[in-house]
Amino acid sequence: MQFSGKQLRVYAVTDRRWLRSGETLAQQVEAALQGGATMVQLREKGLSRKEILREARELLPLCHQYGAPLIVNDDPELAREAGADGVHIGQEDMAYEQARRLLGPDKIIGVSAHNPREALAAQDAGADYLGCGAVFGSATKDGVQTLTPAGLREICRSVRIPVVAIGGITAENLPQLRGTGAWGAAVVSAIFAQPDKKAAAQALSALAREAFEGQGHSMKTALTIAGSDSSGGAGIQADIKTMMAHGVYAMSAITALTAQNTTGVFGIQEASPEFLQQELDCVFTDIFPDAVKIGMVSSAPLIRTIAKSLEQYRPANIVLDPVMVSTSGSRLLAEDAAQALLEELAPLADILTPNIPEAEVLSGRSIRSREEMEQAAAVIGQKFKGAILLKGGHLANTADDLLYVDGACHWYPGRHIDNPNTHGTGCTLSSAIASNLALGYSLEDSVGRAKAYVAGALEDGLDLGHGSGPLPHGYRIF
Repeated sequence: MQFSGKQLRVYAVTDRRWLRSGETLAQQVEAALQGGATMVQLREKGLSRKEILREARELLPLCHQYGAPLIVNDDPELAREAGADGVHIGQEDMAYEQARRLLGPDKIIGVSAHNPREALAAQDAGADYLGCGAVFGSATKDGVQTLTPAGLREICRSVRIPVVAIGGITAENLPQLRGTGAWGAAVVSAIFAQPDKKAAAQALSALAREAFEGQGHSMKTALTIAGSDSSGGAGIQADIKTMMAHGVYAMSAITALTAQNTTGVFGIQEASPEFLQQELDCVFTDIFPDAVKIGMVSSAPLIRTIAKSLEQYRPANIVLDPVMVSTSGSRLLAEDAAQALLEELAPLADILTPNIPEAEVLSGRSIRSREEMEQAAAVIGQKFKGAILLKGGHLANTADDLLYVDGACHWYPGRHIDNPNTHGTGCTLSSAIASNLALGYSLEDSVGRAKAYVAGALEDGLDLGHGSGPLPHGYRIF
């Protein structure tokens, strides 16, 4: 039977301990299949090899009747003898290479993995899928270490092959697997210990459809709302490159075309509010973003158009880079545009990412030290509900950044990197934060990962153009 990752959605693992008097394992399995189980693993620790072989031969045509593969646990030789569709092996079982030689190229081989290192090794060896857990502990195995949904997410992000979650999964906690990147859930007692196994499988199937729909080969998505940079170092070009480097599908709503390169900006053609609205509607009504990054928007009507769309569609994870002041300290926005940005757009953001000159405008304070950064962040934090990331690159002796969240200060140490090519660093940082938020990382982790990504890009030392050159956004692919 040809394997598809979608067959992992409701992965039923047998356990005859819950057989009722006179009931056969085949009857239990058929009830699960009728309820929507998409794959069956035969795992019966208490039977002899001869008895397991007999059960496998009885279950195989039944599973095929419902279009579900039959997988044998641990024993590739028995799987081959029974004609099963494949085998699932653990880290302590027969090596993948030996199992593949026994079963041939067309059988399904799944491998257990408990961390990204094991997952990548199994993928590189050629595994068809991974079984990862125990995400909620295990009712059938004693002493099993819990992986946690966050750990599962890390594994799913590290590999390309499908992953099925296993371990203590019930109808109550299965929804917590949404957003991990897993393709399905492997369950034992959640089906076979229930009095009505068909109904239990039906309920799990509905929950799994909602939790895993759009996962697997689908990508997390992010939208950048900003201007275009014809030289590719800043604006939407930098944003798209950054998002794709993080494994996030990037979309854009262009606020303005610019003719620019590393030496300066030579022309601007602003989009109309009506056209920007069409761009935003097209994105939000089709591929809804998991995060939104907003860069430079030069006029009040465009800012109001963006704010209106955000209020209408209510996306999560809005990152606003309030581009108001140039590196030299010049104001970049007209007074009415700056007012619209602060009064209409900033209150909708989950995090603002001002540099020190912008933070001085927002707070009305001079900033020359870490202490003054904390004071300014507290003032800005009183005006806006979102977090404040005050970037410290303009300080004399350090490049420490400050994340201010609900009155608490989180410092991210940094150092000045000797590289004059810094064009687009603000765009890149805010896009990296949005990408990590889209992937499900916490705000604190998203900021830390984004800062490390930008520092690595600066250290890479790309040197293009006659002025302040761009970053090598693809120096690292996540």
